[in-house]
Amino acid sequence: MLPLEGLALVALVWGRDRAAELFEGLRDSDAVRARGYLAGFAALSSARRQARVAVEFGVRPDAAARLRGVMDEAPEVLRREIFRRLPPYHRSLFPSLQLEPSGPEATERVCALAERLIREATR
Repeated sequence: MLPLEGLALVALVWGRDRAAELFEGLRDSDAVRARGYLAGFAALSSARRQARVAVEFGVRPDAAARLRGVMDEAPEVLRREIFRRLPPYHRSLFPSLQLEPSGPEATERVCALAERLIREATR
């Protein structure tokens, strides 16, 4: 059985507006704690919430295919930054690419976009 914190996270992801209703069958003390966890998760930004889901429940099973799709569509500068930021086990998906130092074209926005695309593809 999931701990209450995990239950609250699942309820928020799947139930959204009805998440709190899902706790009605719990003991009063557990329902209060679960609603507290729910409020904490709801206060997080979407990106932080997605990261928490990934940490708790793992990487998407189709992450490799999604990363390949992102890499196929990305312009060269963005592709290099995505590759630089990938963990080694994901870099192995792209044997033709080499790890290169970041160049001046890798602006703060390009780097932020690369990180966001990786999160979206894997979580």
